[in-house]
Amino acid sequence: MEFLGLGFFGIAGIVLALYVLSSIKILAEYERGVIFRLGRLLDTAKGPGVILVFSPLDRMVRVSLRQEAFEVPPQDIITRDNVTLKVNAVIFLRVIEPRKAVVEVSNYTYQTSQFAQTTLRSVLGEQELDELLSHREKINLRLQSILDQHTAPWGVKVANVEVKQVDMPESMLRAMAKQAEAEREKRSKIIHAEGEFSAAQRLVDAAHLLATEPVSVQLRYLQTLTEIGVEKNTTVVFPVPVDFFSGIQKLLKPGNDPATAAKTA
Repeated sequence: MEFLGLGFFGIAGIVLALYVLSSIKILAEYERGVIFRLGRLLDTAKGPGVILVFSPLDRMVRVSLRQEAFEVPPQDIITRDNVTLKVNAVIFLRVIEPRKAVVEVSNYTYQTSQFAQTTLRSVLGEQELDELLSHREKINLRLQSILDQHTAPWGVKVANVEVKQVDMPESMLRAMAKQAEAEREKRSKIIHAEGEFSAAQRLVDAAHLLATEPVSVQLRYLQTLTEIGVEKNTTVVFPVPVDFFSGIQKLLKPGNDPATAAKTA
């Protein structure tokens, strides 16, 4: 009988030891354990490190506190200026309060994804195409703010939302290419016109300066002849004053005698 009693207590001790060993759980630094004891939620989440979970009285749900990223499937968007687009986005979130993330929502990643799809369609539908392409940072902040308001009661923080890719129709791409080409041509014409205006202004200033000293015109003419001679050209151009031709025209008019005109002069 004593042998049987010792055997019984020995087996009970082994079973108890195995039960305690099976109750030991190890949680990593980024994990928390949300424990339900007899179906009731404990006041605090356990971890990290070694914790005890006494099954079947206790049930533990592991929750990761690391930031997660998931992609929102491409959504068909019609912008305010009636352009059809396909837009997808990526969401970065992390769990702040593990207890709420387990109790308040069944699957916070799925719920956030559904909210992100509807929010993406509604927010981008209020924008024009040019605003969507040029003010993407502003749109990202608005999306992040709206999603964060929805996920805050679950203990989930949306850290960032980024519009990842915008797919446009082929016709719209061609139209944008033509617009960009027209903008560049416009800028080139403006720059050319500004250059012509500056050159004309400089010529006017030079003409005013030369008019103050008539001898400078002759010096400029001699300098031009020197430059022509360096190039070994055989053609030399002499400037003739316009007054010279007007005098010849007066002499060649009918009824004017060159001899009389000479005596009169």
